[in-house]
Amino acid sequence: MFVREMTEGECIALVSAGRLARLACSKDNQPYVVPIYYAYAGKCLYAFSMPGRKIEWMRANPHVCVQVDEISTRQQWRSVVMHGRYQELPDTARWHRECLHAWSLLEKHVNWWEPGGLKPAPQAIAGTSPHLFYCVYVDEMTGRAAVAGDAS
Repeated sequence: MFVREMTEGECIALVSAGRLARLACSKDNQPYVVPIYYAYAGKCLYAFSMPGRKIEWMRANPHVCVQVDEISTRQQWRSVVMHGRYQELPDTARWHRECLHAWSLLEKHVNWWEPGGLKPAPQAIAGTSPHLFYCVYVDEMTGRAAVAGDAS
């Protein structure tokens, strides 16, 4: 097996085709990593969530890291890491168009609202949903691919 750098085009293709990622954020020198479903368009990862730890932490520190990978075998895989900035898309006039754009991209996938809309504990019934859309503006994207065999 050998590992090689992926081109920008290969990275974008993998991220565009993917749906599940791992989002890393941090607060007070404490890291936190969670799975998210996303849609990618124009250097932005769009996602959906209910309020909770990751939203609280990203509001406090908008610098995040996201990993998307595809594993065929132990010796054949591709992985892309993105560094970017969290931007909440509140349901306000200013962000309405961007919020609808996020929704239109996400809803193309079955169960697009998972896992962001699910919580491990029972939730109180509310008159309105506290859900929110957000995006990660991708500042940097790098990737590596492992291929069975040797590099020669």
